[in-house]
Amino acid sequence: MQTGQQTIVRTDTENPYLLLTPGPLTTTRTVKEAMLKDWCTWDEEYNGLVRSIRDRLTTLAAPGRERDYTAVLMQGSGTFSVEATIGTALPKEGGKLAIAVNGAYGERIVQIAQTLGIETAVLRFDEREPVDPAKVSLLLSSDPAVTHFAVVHCETTTGILNPLAEIASAVRDSGVTFIVDAMSSFGGIPMDIHELGAHFLISSSNKCIQGVPGFGFVIAERETLKGCKGRARSLSLDLYDQWETMESSGGKWRYTSPTHVVRAFDQALQELEQEGGIAERHRRFAASQSALVSGLKEAGFEALLAQELQSPIITAFRYPSESFDFSLFYQHLKSNGFVLYPGKLTAVPTFRIGSIGDVSEVDMERLTAIVKTYMEVQ
Repeated sequence: MQTGQQTIVRTDTENPYLLLTPGPLTTTRTVKEAMLKDWCTWDEEYNGLVRSIRDRLTTLAAPGRERDYTAVLMQGSGTFSVEATIGTALPKEGGKLAIAVNGAYGERIVQIAQTLGIETAVLRFDEREPVDPAKVSLLLSSDPAVTHFAVVHCETTTGILNPLAEIASAVRDSGVTFIVDAMSSFGGIPMDIHELGAHFLISSSNKCIQGVPGFGFVIAERETLKGCKGRARSLSLDLYDQWETMESSGGKWRYTSPTHVVRAFDQALQELEQEGGIAERHRRFAASQSALVSGLKEAGFEALLAQELQSPIITAFRYPSESFDFSLFYQHLKSNGFVLYPGKLTAVPTFRIGSIGDVSEVDMERLTAIVKTYMEVQ
């Protein structure tokens, strides 16, 4: 596939199938090969790698304003980093978190906050509708007790892309601390944390940057993070202490880090740069998603969302009929080299197909050809 920088050629032909999921996802052979070497967590070479990763993340998130931001790497899945952020950013007394919800991952933030004993104000929307910035503005202006606001950028329940710039404007006017769950969008959709006015942006190693699972990361405004000392409700998920240790110890994590995953992520960052950066990766994802929707429409499948609401990350499709058997469909596609995601909606039967990872428009054309043949004999 041609990009502005180079032709992307698949480097891994040994996988029995492609993961068409929102993460874990299909990675390149070179990312997997990066994990063949063992690393010591105390070694300067390894800690130098961690410092480099942190610097590159802030450059991706806030080009030209890197010094105002910092990156904290946190062991575990992306949810661990969400919980670390919520549990550290909110003061133990006097804090209230407003959350805009239009899917399962917004609901997860609500669950995290309530489990931690944090007061919440929840603004819910239908899972098939984007978050309305005007309603966000109304909530924040009508409830002076709110100190923090959180939203999921790309809600992978449906694949909907919430209007982050417009939401950011509403939050900025309120003066509250802004937390963005960019788990499934950072690295694949251009954004600037400084322009957004976001104080915390959360993502994971195994999403659009195309690494493997094992850690999440939080890109934070330095001055805001400095004010979070002593707030954490957890020892291991103390975002401030993790950051302070990385700052003072030259990249050292507080507790054992996933060294192989970190090295793979370094390789993935190099490959993102080689591809032409986030803008080029976004173009590839969008082209793949467009080919997917077009091909499946010809096979009789309707996308759940209108295209103007759709992200290039993952797409939900309605079942073509009441008799449609997703398990048989899934096994057929898996045997032919593709793994999909089941649906998460309760109101409408759907399945989902991701378009991120080491996949291209050509792969989507192969997939849709197989689907068309399958549907012709049903």
